[in-house]
Amino acid sequence: MPQILTWLEMNEALVYGIIFSYCALKSGALPFLAAALAPQAVLDPYLIGGAAFLGGYLGDELRFAVARQYGDGLVTRFPKLSKPLDATRRMIDRYGVAYLFLYRYPKGMRTIGALPVGLTPIPWSQFTMLNAASALLWASILVGGGFFLGVQLAETIAAGWGAASITLLLLFIVTAVLLFQHTQARI
Repeated sequence: MPQILTWLEMNEALVYGIIFSYCALKSGALPFLAAALAPQAVLDPYLIGGAAFLGGYLGDELRFAVARQYGDGLVTRFPKLSKPLDATRRMIDRYGVAYLFLYRYPKGMRTIGALPVGLTPIPWSQFTMLNAASALLWASILVGGGFFLGVQLAETIAAGWGAASITLLLLFIVTAVLLFQHTQARI
């Protein structure tokens, strides 16, 4: 662990860039895990949150712009996109604005979630405001949850529960991943 913490300290700017890029492409555990390391005074939780927010926001802005610009031509050129985009359009029709806050969370939806929104008549000004609010909420939940876990883990280790806490952390992560996969399979 000390080697990992040293590497993170020496490559801090790269780590924030990786978090930004990762969040621009998808959602997931990286900002959560990075924030869990923040209490070790290696990474700044505000910079992690900023990178996650900007990546999530700008990645979706780009997908929205691509869909708005190239629209139905994408579906024609890539027919495999037709089925998931149609399903997403139905979700937008059914859930409206709530869709913009929810598509960040299910595995696989984050990557394409903004594309069908770009194919709807929603004005960019409305999309960008909702996208910013959604990205801020998403980044806050991930980074805040990770930081809270990191604080709890640091306190547990300081209390002499080193091996037990690592075991519990691994158990927690495995359980969380299994529950997430289970809920994703049902959606």
